[in-house]
Amino acid sequence: MKYVDLFSGIGGFHLAMESFNFECVMACEKDLHARKTYLANYGKDYPYLYEDRFPEDITKIDISIMPDFDILCAGFPCQAFSQAGKQRGFEDTRGTLFFNVANILKTKKPSIFILENVKNLLLHDSGKTFSIIKNTLQELGYFIHYKVLNTAHYGLPQPRKRIYIVGFLKENNFKWPESKPLQFTMSDILGGECNREIGYTLRCGGRMSPINDKHNWDGFIVDNKEHRLTIKEACKMQGFPDNFIFPVSNNQAMKQIGNSVSVPVIQAIINNILEVI
Repeated sequence: MKYVDLFSGIGGFHLAMESFNFECVMACEKDLHARKTYLANYGKDYPYLYEDRFPEDITKIDISIMPDFDILCAGFPCQAFSQAGKQRGFEDTRGTLFFNVANILKTKKPSIFILENVKNLLLHDSGKTFSIIKNTLQELGYFIHYKVLNTAHYGLPQPRKRIYIVGFLKENNFKWPESKPLQFTMSDILGGECNREIGYTLRCGGRMSPINDKHNWDGFIVDNKEHRLTIKEACKMQGFPDNFIFPVSNNQAMKQIGNSVSVPVIQAIINNILEVI
């Protein structure tokens, strides 16, 4: 199966799709640092990503020349809907980028899509925002399923709640993946006795807050000593492999990991998609 990776970040969707031997035919990412990381990890296997199939701006994509694909993946920007932001929704230009995704769906008609966003998308503007999104997707002819899933319920020690929206052109009996036990704990990741079995939700900013501060998310007590999360440890909390490459600064790398989807959650969703198609 072929897919496009929109708002690709550093390729959380890509890693999940790759594990099923699906083929990436196009990616799109505006952040130059994230593009650099994406190319460092996938450019060798997909050399055309250096050329015409890795545009920066989704608003400038010529849909008529996009390659055909079966699945559209998009973790479209969440800042416009996040509780941590100003929650301007569709008044924020980042919020309106959803409609660019909808336009691609309308024109290309892939059989499946998987969208991801912050859980607050469901509640934003008293539910009106999500109602618009849901109605738009249904008007395009898709049968949709949506649910808030927690990364901690799919093997990883991170309480990361995100809404996932799966759509099909054909109605079916798709069911969301059942929860799975932890594959490892924070003690396993940090290599010592940690004060938390499950860590904090990874973020893209605000590192190094005092360890007892309510904003702390990267500080832990390990073997009775303060420990700050490393890039490699954060990768494990998102399901990224040990050999993942970051050709950027540590600050950028941690931001990129904090912005990514959790790979095992996407894999579990894909597995259930395959069961019904």
